[in-house]
Amino acid sequence: MKKLVAILLIGIIAGLFISSSQTYDQQTIVPDLERLLPDRPLEEPLAKLEIPYWGKTISVEERGYYYFLEFLIRKAAHFFTFGALAAVLYWLLPKMRLRFFLALLLSFAAASADEFHQSLTGGRTATWQDVALDLSGAIVFLTVIRLFTPRRTRRTTC
Repeated sequence: MKKLVAILLIGIIAGLFISSSQTYDQQTIVPDLERLLPDRPLEEPLAKLEIPYWGKTISVEERGYYYFLEFLIRKAAHFFTFGALAAVLYWLLPKMRLRFFLALLLSFAAASADEFHQSLTGGRTATWQDVALDLSGAIVFLTVIRLFTPRRTRRTTC
């Protein structure tokens, strides 16, 4: 089982490296969204959302429907990818008292390294907001693991 989890870790890290190596134009999904969602489903409720990000307000009005939808998908990808990374790290670490925090620290290091790598790619920027989003995904996933992992209790003998 650990080998499978280690392979998953390698896959996540490779995916992050490839993704942060691509320019925005290379990884945009706007043309696919336009083709797959010509009727703009959920446009009305999405038009009510305004998200403060990097000193700007991101919205359907500001970006347009497809670019706003892509923004939401990209940010969700940050959350879930780093949540999955934290979970995989947690499962690979030996069972010890600070396992949760070590997995979180390693996730933070990976998020920071990913943003730095992204900053070296043309047309891309690194933001602390993305690192914070990555960490929020890691915290949520690790918390869910802790909540649903049975704890061993020490039996005391009299």
